[in-house]
Formats: sequence, structure tokens, C-alpha cells
Amino acid sequence: MTEHNLPWYRRVRRWGQTNLTEEDPKNCDLEFWREQWRRTAVQGVIINCGGIVAYYPSRFGLQYRAALLEGRDYYGEFNKAAREAGLAVVARMDINRATQEFFEAHPSWFCRHKDGLPIMSQGRYFSCVNSGYYKEYIPSVLREIIERYHPDGFSDNSWKGLGRNTICYCDNCRRRFREDCNEGLPEKVDWNDPVYRKWVRWSYGLRTENWDLFNETTRKYGGEDCLWLGMLNADVAGSCQGFADLKALCARSKVIFSDHQSREVISGFEQNSLNGMLFKLASPSEDVEVPESMANYVRGHRAFRLAANPAAETRTWIAEGIAGGITPWFHHVGGGRRDRRQFDTPVPMFQWHKENEEYLYGRENIANVAVVWSQQNHDFYGRDNIDERCSYPLSGFCRALSSGRIPFLPVHAGDIGRYKDRIATLILPDIAVLTDNQTEEICSFLDRGGNLVLTGQTGSLDEDGNKRRDNRLLNRLGLKLGEEFFGASGDQTASWEYYDMHNYLLLPKDRHQILKGFEKTDILAFGGGFYRAESTGPLKPIAGYIPAFPIYPPEFSWIREERPELGTIFAGTLDSGGRVVYFAADVDRCFGREHLPDHRELLLSGVRYAAGESLPVNISGPGRLDCTIYRQGDRRVLHLVNLTDCSINPGYCEGAAPIGPIKVSLPVKSSGDDYRAELRVSGGRPGVTVKGGRIEIVIERIEDHELLVVE
Repeated sequence: MTEHNLPWYRRVRRWGQTNLTEEDPKNCDLEFWREQWRRTAVQGVIINCGGIVAYYPSRFGLQYRAALLEGRDYYGEFNKAAREAGLAVVARMDINRATQEFFEAHPSWFCRHKDGLPIMSQGRYFSCVNSGYYKEYIPSVLREIIERYHPDGFSDNSWKGLGRNTICYCDNCRRRFREDCNEGLPEKVDWNDPVYRKWVRWSYGLRTENWDLFNETTRKYGGEDCLWLGMLNADVAGSCQGFADLKALCARSKVIFSDHQSREVISGFEQNSLNGMLFKLASPSEDVEVPESMANYVRGHRAFRLAANPAAETRTWIAEGIAGGITPWFHHVGGGRRDRRQFDTPVPMFQWHKENEEYLYGRENIANVAVVWSQQNHDFYGRDNIDERCSYPLSGFCRALSSGRIPFLPVHAGDIGRYKDRIATLILPDIAVLTDNQTEEICSFLDRGGNLVLTGQTGSLDEDGNKRRDNRLLNRLGLKLGEEFFGASGDQTASWEYYDMHNYLLLPKDRHQILKGFEKTDILAFGGGFYRAESTGPLKPIAGYIPAFPIYPPEFSWIREERPELGTIFAGTLDSGGRVVYFAADVDRCFGREHLPDHRELLLSGVRYAAGESLPVNISGPGRLDCTIYRQGDRRVLHLVNLTDCSINPGYCEGAAPIGPIKVSLPVKSSGDDYRAELRVSGGRPGVTVKGGRIEIVIERIEDHELLVVE
């Protein structure tokens, strides 16, 4: 099949979106946007159409029209311009709320509190995912838009309805829950209530059901390639909050529209590389394209929708996304041009992307360290403290690996068996909830000689988040967790008057290689907690514990007690040959929360010990670099994104400090072959040195990012 004959979702490699506002029919300059599409070389656009605000003259009188529409068909005008430019068009919807007039006409279609009052926000009424609004009205609107405008597909970033912290008690939900679960709705949000946990699982199913309904509708009236795509977000905690089952929805999607517009404090720029990899690896085919909406407006601690984001903030986010396999998608709010600086921001990155398409698609990620994620763990272990229990350990490892220039794969807990032949080292960041099948796959991985790094209570809970009688995974490792907890947990006060988290790891005189680099200290700041762990197998404790003691006044700040017998880190080699590191101490969680460099180095040292010589690339030199590596036939493609001196506060990066020289070392099959290297950002062909079964390439200087191609 030629490129021209490919379906739109396989052909479009750059997207653009002007998120229209109600004043745009009067003030937007469509000719400017025609030129912006040309400047950015986009091949598809997302245009606001209907739902919360309609930009066309709908036959549905209750569909609210944009305030300044004045009878125009503004969606039609934008659509016509896009088609004349040869662009694919996706109609944007927002469907989770409606006006008072709509509510009064269909009161049974809207969410209710337990007392029967409607659930509202900003003067709008939330629509219920179980009601005729979702089941009848929205499919009718989709049909109208298809028959009138023939869009290629639909997006919708508010399709999920209420989140898990708000229970809808409307008659539709009461009736449906009784029919499906033989129960009344839970009385309140309470993770200890088995009915609430049942409601959580049921709520996931409702969203997937509506996803299927909308796709059945668009394909029925628009053809097999007219796709309803919603919008997904690779932030696992956020997807749990909205009941979006990422694994199930990726399995249904021919293309994945991602709504993760900028970085956050918990994850940093490297999150965007992870976004693309997570979606691709969770899908039936890694070749699936993942267009992602990327904001050009200010999205720091406080958002300013119409103000230009610092160019370096947006471009670094784009570079990280491209490194993870994401298809870029510029996003502006409003068609007006009060702050015109933002429109120059995406141009150079999009032009570079067009020039380098050859190296950005049709490739396989060859990282062999896998970090496991699981929505089930986030839900039933994380419960009402999801960031502390689950997000921090996951982001702690991901950030540490990124900082350590170790490329990795984010792998769903249910896909460990699927990717077993590509994984050399598996990381389980406090994955307390594991199914029997997932545990079996991990044990099989160990039996084949795989390496493992695990932390905390991994494998200790059943699928409801209740404690298992027997932890088969820890048993396999010769480990046993006790009931006694040491240290502290939670994001506690930093006041010096409270010192529960002022505890330390105790380093022995005889040091394991994991502790290399800490020769000049006998203690390491900790700030976390752990359950007593005992080992009867090959894993031996390599660090002990110092209980908390006062911080203030300084005269009182001295160690009262040392507990060398309390193992906080264990390491060893299994009979199968695999190396295992167990962090009983929640160092991953502490690093995810506090970003203390010593915690990062401990995690990295544990991973490097487990991985041995198996890593697919070694990178040395100054600065903070995030890297991803791919194979494309006989060629290897390495992305290097410079994050040196990038502000940790999201939204305000003004540029990375240039770094270099950077030495890249890659293993090769034959030292006798000729190898060539090319730099696709800065230009030039650096020399290649072959030495001891490896090739070495020196990159003299990296500005913001670099793409190294070796063949």
C-alpha cells in the first residue's frame, strides 16, 4: 500500500489545533491559520465542532451555540479551508456537561448527588454516562456531523464523565448497578467497602462500553476508518481517576490521541518520552501512531490560556515526545492573536520533524530494562493515596533511569510475558497488587535468568488490595515480609519540630558494589519507611537502618540507635544466574517525592548491578541527558534530549545549558565492519572508533536535543 492510499491515521505525521473560543467566529483570521498550517507542515487538524459548544447550525436545538456564532457555520468554514489545504480533519467534541435549558428538558440525563440535587460546575450540569445523553443524544449528534461534514474522525477530551471521587446517584445509575452487580450503589467513597470497589470496576466498564458505542456509530455512518478517539493520558494515576482503562482502550484503537499537554512536577520533561512508549507498548502493534496535543500557552503552577509559553518549555516537551515515538500536535487556545509569540514556537520543531520522518517511524525500541506499571495496582493499592503509594515509586524509578541515561520500556504488568524476550532487567516499583498470572510470568522470567529490581510490598496484595496469605514472588526469592513497620510514610510536614522522617540508611564497613561511590559516608539520608524483611535465600542485606532522631535544636541532633540487623536493601544472584535487588526501604518513593540525589544514585546503582553488561548503550559526559534508543533495520537511532539546568518548576523552562563532549558507546556484532554516524540536529558526521566489541562516538556539543543515526 502506497503512502497516498494509507488511511488517514497512518498517513498524518503532524497535527495542529486551534481550540476555538466563543468569540472566534467574529475575531479569528482564518487566513492566518491557513498560513500557520503551511509553516508547520501539518497534515491534519482538529477543529471544534459540537458538544458543550457548537460551532455549526445543528438541528438539535438544545445544543448550545457559540455566543458569537450568529447563525454562521464556522466549523464548516474551517473544515472547508482545511480540506482545500489537503488536510485530514478530526472534529473535536466536549460532551460531559450542558446548559440549564438542556437539564430542564431532560432531567433524567444528568448526574445527581445522593440527596437528588444535580451535580454542577460553572453553571453547567454534568451529564451521566449511563443516561440517554450518552446512549442516544451524542450518537445522534455524531451522525449529524458525519452526514453533513464527513470528518475523518472525532476527538473528545471530556468523554469520561465524573471521576472516582464522585458517585452519581441518578436513577439510571441506581438501576444499572442493581442490574449488573445485584447491589445498591455504595453509600460513599470508601475503599474498605467491597461495594465501592465493585463500583470502581463497574465504572471502568461503562466508559469502555461508551467508547465502543461511539465507535460503532462513527463507523456505521462514516465508514470503517471514521474513528471516535476520545483522548487518553499516559499518566496512570490520572487515568485511574477518570476510569480510562488504558490497556483495554489501546487494544481498541487504530491511532491513540493523547491529551498530555505539558510536564508536571511529579514527572518532569521525561514524562513525554514515557507517554509515547507506554501507549505503543500497551497496544497490539508498536507501530500505532500516537499524536499528542502539546500546549503553546502557559501551563505552570498557574495557567494562562492566551499567553505564550516560554519557547524552550514547549520545544523541550515536543523533543521528548518525538523521542518516545509521539506524533507532534500543536495546540493553541483561541483563534485570536493577542500574544503572537506562541505561533513561532512550534515551527522549527515541526519543520525538523518533517525533514527527519525517515528516522522517526518504522523502528523498534531496543531498551532492555523494563519498568512495570499497573492501573490495578494504582487503584487497589493506591486507593485514596494514589500518588504517595504508587505514583511516586513509579516516577522515582523513571526519573532516576532518565537521569542515569539508561533507556527503558514502560511495560504493563499484563504484558511481561509478551515482552519477555526483549527484557533483560525487570523493575517492579512497589507493585503490591499482582494477579496470579502476572506473578507466574515474573517467576518464569526469573527462571530463564532474568534480572529483577523490586521494592516495598511488591506482590503482597490480592486484586482487591487485601493482603495475601502467601507472597509467591517473595517466596521465590527467599524473602519474607513481617508485620512490623519502621520509619514513616506519607508526605509529612517538613517542620524541624517533627522528626518522624529524619531517619537514615546505615552502611556497613564491608560494602557491596551497589554502594560504590559512597565510600566517604557511613550513612545516607532516608526519610521513608519499610517492613521488616528476612532472607533465607541468596539475597543478603547490604544496608541497615538508623531510627529517627531530633532535627532541632542542633544539640539534640545525634544518633541514639543503630539497627544493622534491619535489612533495608538486599542483593544477590539466583541459581538461574539472574541478579536481584530488593529495596525494602522505599527509596523509589522517597526519590519520586523529594528528588534527593543520593536516592537517585542508589536506585541507579541497583539497576546497573542487576543489568550487568546487558545495557544497549552507555553514555558519558557532563549534563543531564534523557535518551531513547531504537533499531531500524541495520541502523540504530539514538535520541538525546538535553535537560541540563531545566527548571524543575513546570511551565517556565527558558532553555537548557549546552553540554559536551558526550561519548556514546554501543555494542556491535562485528568489529571488522565499517560504521558511519550522522547528527540529524546539529549536522555533521562524527568519527566512529571501534574498540573491544563496541563502537564509540563523540558528540562535541548538544544544544537542546540531538538525533544520532548509526549504520
